[in-house]
Amino acid sequence: MQRTLLTEMAIKFCCFSQEPVDDVDSWGESIEKLLSCKAGQMAFQDFLKSEYSEENILFWLACEEYKKITSAPEMISMANQIYTEFVQTEAPRQVNIDSGTRTNITNNISEPTLSSFDTAQKMIFSLMARDCYPRFLKSDIYQSVLQKHGKS
Repeated sequence: MQRTLLTEMAIKFCCFSQEPVDDVDSWGESIEKLLSCKAGQMAFQDFLKSEYSEENILFWLACEEYKKITSAPEMISMANQIYTEFVQTEAPRQVNIDSGTRTNITNNISEPTLSSFDTAQKMIFSLMARDCYPRFLKSDIYQSVLQKHGKS
């Protein structure tokens, strides 16, 4: 698979290092280490896009940003955006969560809290860790970044 522009951008920098992608070796240690680095997030997103499951990382990242909100109006606005984009039935990028979790979010979306999406985010994280991350480590995307910038 050819590296895309997103992967090329990812291999140019990492949020934890002065040198480009110094932490690329750590991406293979855990999904947490992969997602803690902006370049890792971008490479993983590029991989998920190739597997037609990019909504998972986009939802997870949106939830991470949502938890940083400090004002109620902003929280309501972003909660509705996340709900419309990822959670509601037939959403453009609907994530694969169980119906109980989806119903709970739907029933409480009019009065969101910072934890409104926590259960769904944990489900998606678990899905990515269990299914997508192991495939990512074997992918051409990761292997090319590792070969170019890794020390292993």
